[in-house]
Amino acid sequence: MNSINKIGLGTVQFGIPYGISNKYGQTSELEVSSILKKAREVGINTLDTANAYGASERVLGQNKIADFKIVSKFLRQHPSQTISDILKESLTNLNITALYGYMAHRPMDVVENPILWNELNRLKQNGIIQKIGFSFNEIFEIEEVLKLGFTPDIIQVPYNYFDNRFEKYMQELKSKGCEIHTRSAFLQGLFFVEINGLSSFFDEIKPIIEGLQKTIEDLPTALLQFCINKPFIDKVIFGVNTIDQFKSNIQGISKNLSPLPINTKKINESILIPSKWPK
Repeated sequence: MNSINKIGLGTVQFGIPYGISNKYGQTSELEVSSILKKAREVGINTLDTANAYGASERVLGQNKIADFKIVSKFLRQHPSQTISDILKESLTNLNITALYGYMAHRPMDVVENPILWNELNRLKQNGIIQKIGFSFNEIFEIEEVLKLGFTPDIIQVPYNYFDNRFEKYMQELKSKGCEIHTRSAFLQGLFFVEINGLSSFFDEIKPIIEGLQKTIEDLPTALLQFCINKPFIDKVIFGVNTIDQFKSNIQGISKNLSPLPINTKKINESILIPSKWPK
């Protein structure tokens, strides 16, 4: 399989300033158009977004994106909100009539309100959504979902050189026909941050990151290939701030690089989950 076919473009940076190594802030709308144009040229066909990504859906909707497979996520702000209402707003902002994939941004909302899963299935049956599922952050979420007998068509999980927490579930669901998307190949850019600029919270991984930065010639590409080369992953979602970053990343994907050294250290979960990082 052509490696570029396993890449999906993450768009959180199009709606909000995002990432620990982000020096550019929110990506400009002009830059977004250039990135989308390049994505088409190289054969990337999947865009990942969410109603919680600030202006991302609206910015995407200003570009003609119906030729992409659009995957979005819903996050209810209050119990009276229906998925249908959130979906309608997202489709309006995206300027499209249907989604390829729609996932619960907060899986426990569906676990605690199983009627939402019924609503998702109705929307799928009506042809407004092709695949329904969940975006997971922690292991207990996927365990609770599977305990209820929900069978997702598509999931998204964090996966990178440090983080293989979900691997068992990824393989299990893949064998049942579920489409597996991963995010955080760069762990919000943590792999590229100057070590001396990191707080003591990250002490346990500083030597590993420093070693990678010193010994791996093209670290971004090596980290992407680490995920792309996993047969149980269908799409590796990553975001960029600029067209130059994007070009650099996609040009490197086809490089013949040596695999990264095997990481034998079990990393503290608080480091693997950016929402648990000190503010």
